[in-house]
Amino acid sequence: MKILVATDAWRPQVNGVVRTYERLREEALPLDAEIIFLTPGEFSTVPCPTYPEIRLSLPGYSYIGQRMREIEPDAVHIATEGPLGWMTRSHCLRKGIPFTTSFHTRFPDYISSRFNLPESWIWSILRRFHNAGAGIMVATPTLARELEERGFERTLSWTRGVDTELFRPRDVRRFGEGPVYLYVGRVAIEKNIEAFLEAELDGRKVVVGDGPQLQELQARYPDVTFTGKRVGEDLAECYASADVFVMPSKTETFGIVILEAMASGLPVAAYPVTGPIDLIAPGQTGALSDDIAQAARDALALDREEIRKRALEYSWEAAARLFVSNIESALFANKGRKAPARRVRLARRRPSQA
Repeated sequence: MKILVATDAWRPQVNGVVRTYERLREEALPLDAEIIFLTPGEFSTVPCPTYPEIRLSLPGYSYIGQRMREIEPDAVHIATEGPLGWMTRSHCLRKGIPFTTSFHTRFPDYISSRFNLPESWIWSILRRFHNAGAGIMVATPTLARELEERGFERTLSWTRGVDTELFRPRDVRRFGEGPVYLYVGRVAIEKNIEAFLEAELDGRKVVVGDGPQLQELQARYPDVTFTGKRVGEDLAECYASADVFVMPSKTETFGIVILEAMASGLPVAAYPVTGPIDLIAPGQTGALSDDIAQAARDALALDREEIRKRALEYSWEAAARLFVSNIESALFANKGRKAPARRVRLARRRPSQA
């Protein structure tokens, strides 16, 4: 099966959406599913207002039609609601091509915090975008319920995975002896990082990541360690060097960084909101509280070996199986279409590695 995925989020961006689809492409191959991407790199782009590292594609409807004819995909999936996503959606609707979508980012919260626009306007636009498709893939049951209450239709469960070979406990202490409280992610206003930086905690605070707020927060919080962007082994050692992972964001739809922290044996402190409440078992893998400092203190005493075991339950192979299954269900079985001659072969489950 050949699946075209249109995504506005792509390299050089480093975020959960990009990591998800890069890994999905690898894991889908043993399932006889080839994923081909349509990304901003194929278009003229302009910097996103207030977030210049994100590039927005300029209109290229004719090019999308050309690429569709060249690729001849069996299925189309639209990953993001940016310009490229809208262009692909318009082409599919004009040509009568069914497609699925994903809900990765709470744009109403982000746009409202940056431009002071009513969230209801953005929700209305997103509802129109997604309901035109054959199904919306969402990462957690909590998010699915919220979207359904807001009028979104045909939600499909699609969880995520974590690289448990890369992210694992290690005998390193990059930031000195504990307690070390760690945040990993974009350094941007919607991530609510200041709630973490203002929390009264005994120990060292570390922020790993880049973004539009980095220089401002570095100047305002000189006692905090800001490492900038880290990837691969470098990032994995940052996780392993901490004692608690703090997730101050209230606008997540999942939170791959939570799984990366858990795979590293780190307990997670977070607010009781969508994403964390679906991934964190209070008193076992982390702590949830409206007082983020209290959650961080409560998480310190948890069993790191048990936390690691819980993370092993999330595999990218399982996530890829679910993605392909959703494609088949939404675009073939439910639409009365004949499935491609080359069917998906479910690969044998590989044993998890501790």
